[in-house]
Amino acid sequence: MSGLVELGELFSPSQKYQLLVYHADSLFHDKEYRNAVSKYTMALQQKKALSKTSKVRPSTGNAASTPQSQCLPSEIEVKYKMAECYTMLKQDKDAIAILDGIPSRQRTPKINMMLANLYKKAGQERSSVTSYKEVLRQCPLALDAILGLLSLSVKGAEVASMTINIIQSIPNLDWLSMWIKAYAFVHTGDNTRAINTICSLEKKSLLRDNVDLLGSLADLYFRAGDNKNSILKFEQAQMLDPYLIKGMDVYGYLLAREGRLEDVENLGCRLFNISDQHAEPWVVSGCHSFYSKRYSRALYLGAKAIQGAALRNMGRVQEAIIHFREAIRLAPCRLDCYEGLIECYLASNSIREAMVMANNVYKTLGANAQTLTLLATVCLEEPVTQEKAKTLLDKALMQRPDYIKAVVKKAELLSREQKYEDGIALLRNALANQSDCVLHRILGDFLVAVNEYQEAMDQYSIALSLDPNDQKSLEGMQKMEKEESPTDATQEEDVDDMEGSGEEGDLEGSDSEAAQWADQEQGPSRSCRLYFETKGLGAAEQWEKRGKNMIWPKALQCMSVPVVDDISPAIL
Repeated sequence: MSGLVELGELFSPSQKYQLLVYHADSLFHDKEYRNAVSKYTMALQQKKALSKTSKVRPSTGNAASTPQSQCLPSEIEVKYKMAECYTMLKQDKDAIAILDGIPSRQRTPKINMMLANLYKKAGQERSSVTSYKEVLRQCPLALDAILGLLSLSVKGAEVASMTINIIQSIPNLDWLSMWIKAYAFVHTGDNTRAINTICSLEKKSLLRDNVDLLGSLADLYFRAGDNKNSILKFEQAQMLDPYLIKGMDVYGYLLAREGRLEDVENLGCRLFNISDQHAEPWVVSGCHSFYSKRYSRALYLGAKAIQGAALRNMGRVQEAIIHFREAIRLAPCRLDCYEGLIECYLASNSIREAMVMANNVYKTLGANAQTLTLLATVCLEEPVTQEKAKTLLDKALMQRPDYIKAVVKKAELLSREQKYEDGIALLRNALANQSDCVLHRILGDFLVAVNEYQEAMDQYSIALSLDPNDQKSLEGMQKMEKEESPTDATQEEDVDDMEGSGEEGDLEGSDSEAAQWADQEQGPSRSCRLYFETKGLGAAEQWEKRGKNMIWPKALQCMSVPVVDDISPAIL
């Protein structure tokens, strides 16, 4: 192609212009953007020379020349393609300069749309609003332009007024005004009203099972901290569109937080099969690595928020702060980014910075359960702000009694004040309609504090059934074993006497053997005896799976549980 272009004597000036544009187009599709810009520039120069020549030469009246000139690629279209190349090269200033050179009256909707997006990215909000409005003037149903205006704080009523004529003239468009209202709530951070409005929209026959609406609803539930409903809506959207990519990074993150790592891995594989040119599959893979505690790999694969979390868990707090700040810049509505940054500030003992950031979040995202809890978390770090923390947590729990983070922080405050009965009531109420490993474990801790050992053991067991790797629940069980009362010691002496008397064939052994058994933590303490006597052999098997390695025939007889003949050899 380049050889043909250089042989100018074989082609007319208009043909040379066409060949240069076609050559540049092919380079663009091969992703050779710099080379494409060079060829587009040459084409524009050729077009300029062609225009001068046509002005100088008198008209020959040749009818064949007219269709040829009409078929030439548009100069405006060439400039648009040059701007596309510059955006791919991340040279936004050059892209803006090219498009600004096009007279306003000659700008097509797609040129105004690109200009609006570039102005917005560059922080030139007034110019961006003007360009978006121009798009809507030309195309009143351009939904992306509507979203662009709403994202720049243009009021929903003003945006709706620009579409009112088209809504009245076309049937079945009555949903559009409510759609604009819903996304106006989204961009003002009013998640509750946005969710309610979109749910109303979803019930309309025209928008039922709309994938975009389901994705927006899932994202809103995520922002509101309702992870369960968020996952549900993402699953619905994914079932309707198996090739959906948008929002799947958040979906993968939520699945990873739920501990569903196999589902996360499958999701990542599916997304990579669809396209590896999007960020979502890489973020999902980063989430899988992070929650699998492969932090170095998460650092390589993940987005800014995951990188920040990975660096924080690796102890590189200052680097994590940089990544969380960048994540907040890119996604100012993502509460988890603020939470990560504040955790880093607290870890580095920067209480003042954490307080400033928590107050900013509270003002920016509004007084909801999440922001109230985040601010209370920082207040708990200082003795003088304990009462403020209590007030904030009470407000958060009034809004959402089931919000786990608020319940955990309120329980922490009650533990400091040694109000264990109040803490138990709080946790029982929170667990009435949900089951969470952390809540069961904390309830176990509170029950130990009031000497309710048997129920505490039940709570630790439930926590471990929800998360077998929860180390704190295991530590709680081990701590119970060590906290023996005088009555327990007497009972264990009776057990030792039984072993020494030789009355039972299965319990033959000396006092030294019993002592060794106790030292190795193989004999059942009061806490596990109470638990196993209540739950029976199945619970004992579960205990063995957690690495206690008890001598089962002796242990079971000490607990008054009959020894059966067909106990699995693996247990013995």
